[in-house]
Amino acid sequence: MTNHETRRQILYWRLLAGVFTGDQQPTLEQAGAGIVDDLGLPLAVLDPGISIDNVVQRYPEMRAEFESLDFSETGDSATEEAATEAAGNETEAAAPQSIDAADVRTAALVSKLLLNVFATGSGQVSATQLAGWQSDANWLRRCLGEEQAGAVQGVLTGLEGELVSRMRLREVLADPHLAAQLTPSMSLIEQLLRDKHNLSGVALANAKRLIRRYIDEVAEVLRTQVQQTSVGTVDRSVPPKRILRNLDVDRTIWKNLPNWNPRDERLYVDRLYYRQTAKRTVPARMIVVVDQSGSMVDSMVNCTILASIFAGLPKVDVHLIAYDTRALDLTPWVHDPFEVLLRTNLGGGNDGPVAMAMAQPKITDPKNTVLVWISDFYEFDRSQPLFEAMEAVHRSGVKLIPVGSVNSSGHQSVNPWFRERFKNLGTPVISGRIQKLVHELKNFLD
Repeated sequence: MTNHETRRQILYWRLLAGVFTGDQQPTLEQAGAGIVDDLGLPLAVLDPGISIDNVVQRYPEMRAEFESLDFSETGDSATEEAATEAAGNETEAAAPQSIDAADVRTAALVSKLLLNVFATGSGQVSATQLAGWQSDANWLRRCLGEEQAGAVQGVLTGLEGELVSRMRLREVLADPHLAAQLTPSMSLIEQLLRDKHNLSGVALANAKRLIRRYIDEVAEVLRTQVQQTSVGTVDRSVPPKRILRNLDVDRTIWKNLPNWNPRDERLYVDRLYYRQTAKRTVPARMIVVVDQSGSMVDSMVNCTILASIFAGLPKVDVHLIAYDTRALDLTPWVHDPFEVLLRTNLGGGNDGPVAMAMAQPKITDPKNTVLVWISDFYEFDRSQPLFEAMEAVHRSGVKLIPVGSVNSSGHQSVNPWFRERFKNLGTPVISGRIQKLVHELKNFLD
């Protein structure tokens, strides 16, 4: 093993010791300090308590190096192995390759990033520490690339949730300065929604401000995905309006080609053709039923926002129902996801038939209705009644879209009993990625 290979291995051994034991090994620490000094790197690279943002702020020349880290394109199999091992995933042995000083430098930067993200320690977490970790996690996502980042998203979400649970969140919210340091995320919003009944005064106002900020950020992303949705299909029974903006130039030229005069090189048009633009005026009814039990928090947040966006489209009549052991009709507030979330009580069990009893009377025109049912479908002893009711709704002509969960990572857990029966019914449970649900709803409206 060459000197460069040895030094890189030392850095990765130090990384794995920090992630999996949480203890500093004096020998590895001393060796690591010598390596980064030889590389001309600051000792801050070895300190997991200093965020990447702080490092590049102190040493601006290092920003480009961190930004150029790309685990998906480096070809450094050891780098990818260290990232996936730190996330708890299995890896295959990599083929030997020549190592130089640049590889050792990359290993030092990669170790810094992974240690910051995965060595979260123990004890109380401050708002500053949480913000620093969230920033480091975003650095990691950018370096991994979209595909690899998706593979570790569940691990990152779990780590963030643990950090949030270690905060004295009520005390942080009561201090406007500390609350201003919080960056809203799904884990934080979940904690706020669960604890909202125990907040008051300044703490409650700051919690609402964070929830509103997160909703606005997610809504902006979803609105971009939905904005191309058309509303209603063209009604061919209505003659086109003979106005200039409806003129179909291509069709007009094509139909009049027999009138082309080669001698004077002119096309004589004896008939104009217009596009049919009249849309059917029957509004599409969208009924969204969301399981608000403890395992479906991200779905509740995302679908509430998505429902409000579709509700803002013309000719779309959106109804929203949330349920656990009871059902709650949130349709009066469907245009305001913030108000919807404040009225929900996260947690509890599942009683789908109760929600179905509330949804069925809303189905007045089955052929023009879509029922989106978002749940993990773990119904205790009420699975058969719920599926029979959903099957009847589907047979009546309603577009049934069962969704396992709706989140950014696409991870979902669905009761296999329901999954198999939905597949046999011809209405398979769609992927948990929210983009898939947007696509299905747009297809229904087009």
